[in-house]
Amino acid sequence: MSEVKLTPMMKQYMDIKAEIPDDAVLMFRMGDFYEMFFNDAEKTSQILDITLTKRGGVPMSGIPFHALENYLPRLLEANVKVAIAEQVEDPKTAVGIVKREVARIITPGTVMDSSVLSPKQNNFLISLSYSKGRYGLGCLDISTGDLRVTEISTKDELETELHRLQARECLISESLKKAWEKIDGEQPIISGKMSWTPLQDWIFSFDTADELLRRHFAVASLDGYGCRELQLGVCAAGALLYYAAENLRQNITHVKRLKTYQNNEYMVLDHISQRNLELVTPMPGSSKEGTLLNVLDETTTPMGSRLMREWILRPLYNKDAICERHDSIDALKDDPLTLAELREIIGTIRDLERITARLNVGSATPRDMVALAMSLSIIPDVKYLLSNFDVPLLNKMREGLNESTELVQRINNTINDDPPVKTTEGGLVREGFSELLDELRRGATEGKSWLAEIQRKEQERTGIKTLKIKYNKVFGYYLEVSKSYTDRVPKDYIRKQTLVNAERYITPELKDIESKILGSEDKSKSLEQEIFNELREFALTFTSDIQNTAGALASIDVMTALAECARKYNYTRPHITEDETLHIINGRHPVLDAQMVGDRFVPNDTLLDGDENRMMIITGPNMAGKSTYIRQTAMLVLMAQMGSFIPATSATIGLVDRVFTRVGAADDISRGQSTFMVEMVETANILNHATAKSLVILDEIGRGTSTFDGLSIAWAVAEFLHDSPNSRARTQFATHYHELSELEITKRGVQNYNVAVKEYGDQIIFLRQIVKGCADKSYGIHVAKLAGLPQSVIDRANEVLENLENNAMEEAGRPAIAAHRTAKKRKKVIQVEEPDGPYQASLF
Repeated sequence: MSEVKLTPMMKQYMDIKAEIPDDAVLMFRMGDFYEMFFNDAEKTSQILDITLTKRGGVPMSGIPFHALENYLPRLLEANVKVAIAEQVEDPKTAVGIVKREVARIITPGTVMDSSVLSPKQNNFLISLSYSKGRYGLGCLDISTGDLRVTEISTKDELETELHRLQARECLISESLKKAWEKIDGEQPIISGKMSWTPLQDWIFSFDTADELLRRHFAVASLDGYGCRELQLGVCAAGALLYYAAENLRQNITHVKRLKTYQNNEYMVLDHISQRNLELVTPMPGSSKEGTLLNVLDETTTPMGSRLMREWILRPLYNKDAICERHDSIDALKDDPLTLAELREIIGTIRDLERITARLNVGSATPRDMVALAMSLSIIPDVKYLLSNFDVPLLNKMREGLNESTELVQRINNTINDDPPVKTTEGGLVREGFSELLDELRRGATEGKSWLAEIQRKEQERTGIKTLKIKYNKVFGYYLEVSKSYTDRVPKDYIRKQTLVNAERYITPELKDIESKILGSEDKSKSLEQEIFNELREFALTFTSDIQNTAGALASIDVMTALAECARKYNYTRPHITEDETLHIINGRHPVLDAQMVGDRFVPNDTLLDGDENRMMIITGPNMAGKSTYIRQTAMLVLMAQMGSFIPATSATIGLVDRVFTRVGAADDISRGQSTFMVEMVETANILNHATAKSLVILDEIGRGTSTFDGLSIAWAVAEFLHDSPNSRARTQFATHYHELSELEITKRGVQNYNVAVKEYGDQIIFLRQIVKGCADKSYGIHVAKLAGLPQSVIDRANEVLENLENNAMEEAGRPAIAAHRTAKKRKKVIQVEEPDGPYQASLF
């Protein structure tokens, strides 16, 4: 690069490049293109698949400026930060090189562009501070203004929270990054794509963060936000605001509140349980329709959809709060007409959270304004419909709705019903709003007729039929009169030039018309921009009211969606208690139940408590439904505590503090762990953290090693969960080790169950019904036949099985496992009809 002689423009480029982070690509506006140079050009040409060229020895690539929203998502998906350098003066009037400045820096966590963001998911930028084994965690969704802070005491809890947030970018101090690099395994392990952005240590200092936050919120102390005991959280939140303001190049005024939360307010769902239960994200290879979110998300607004996702991932751990939600669903479900009308009206409301954010950062469009006014104008109808219900939580939501009538009226009076996308296109302000603007518009379209009318009028006034209105660049528009008629010229004419055969004059009226005609289009667009900016400034004064309204609407949307699910799928209200009772009658798996068409999902009961029914040992053949059943239990408990009704005839749910699942496993290449090691690590996590309030779901513990080792481990795990005074968790243990059923004899709280299998002559039917007692057979060979193994393999397996069952020995005393016998006729197996495809099989 040093060998290339830089032009003045390239020198300007390099100066701007030096101002931005080293890992950011600079998009340099040059006319109608964003150009990239040197290494940036090489990087973007590969990611965006655009042409890489050279000019004067300098590598370069470029994209049309209007196509930025098409290319930006691909760069952000590759975790590339993008700095946008715009022209900040008119090239027509610029002297020398056009002045350019960085307008914003876009990173995965600070993106505001609607073309990049998912409307149904928050885009969190998070920040971590650390001291003495404790973490401060801040999370900010710049697209909505949602700022939260908490503190976390263990790495496991941190990983759980990071997995729940699914953030795109995390800020850490340079010293924390170095500490992680020194000690292998210290850095949190997360799933999905998230970029780590190190910042200088001073940005995370408490004094810096505290001052920045107090100045931003205009308060003397952060105690009112609940931050007195959250110094590390304050450090993390301060770094978020600093980084966001630096990147957006302006104050983020839409961040109006700082919310603190504690994890003990919610049921704990670690990342393993979130994955195994497929709450919001399907397993690799599975359909997105197989998630709980897909079933419950009957919301009609983006705001509601984002909140539904959060409610699923954060079930409540407070009986009163849960019952408030159940009361609301009860009322809505019992009035289907009002429910339907509410859902229809709310469905027309736009994404107020993100519109408000764009208003505050200056990127809102005229159409955003129209959408804002339209959405707010519907609020009175929503409030009226909600007045039909006398339920505390619905009343609270109703009170949070602000009509903002003055803003709605001003937008409607100012902006056209169908305005252009951009403020620079013109035609956004309603006719009649500004007399001056209307004249300028007429000047652009009616200028010639105006001049013709003045000429006609002056000809009649003076009696000079040859009087003409002409134009040149020196004088603009003027009246020209031949020498023979100068004696008829009125006294208010102002002479501008004398020619051999004529005189040229101007009048105040002509100059007034000239000012309206010349550059009238540019002037009208400029005036429209001014009017729009004034309207935007007025709208900003309503930011808090709109955000409160958006939050209330999101909650109403979720409540009506859950009521619609309860009505649509015949869900019932669970009874919430604070003891260890977990009693479900005719429970159904919510995802499979919703997907089944024509056939009826086989319901099952569940009884767990802290006493004689503390642990269920569930045996039965593969594909019979054991895994589906235990997942079902966990999902019904989760649904109940998030405030939803559940698919069951009736249910009593004793509050669950954590749901643990150990279901399936795969090699973890990132940590160099085998399938069995993954299984043991996950099991260890359960044994070390489960309490009497927990729900533990175990599927085939110990199957990743030898039979005797696996059985020994499974037995010891079951005993620990049953006996340990620190655990005694409610547990469902699905297993192929029939020997575990003997625990029922020695352990008071263990009960044996199995998946019923009915034999009819030479046929076997999987009934999908959970019944008392232990299974007496595994039917593994029958399942192998269902899977399509060749008949010769099935026959040989039957021979080997018979040898094993008879402990057959040869005459020489050697095992006769390999001996060939005349195969006995085995019974056929029939499955109860279930949903088609591999998805169903993967659940069993």
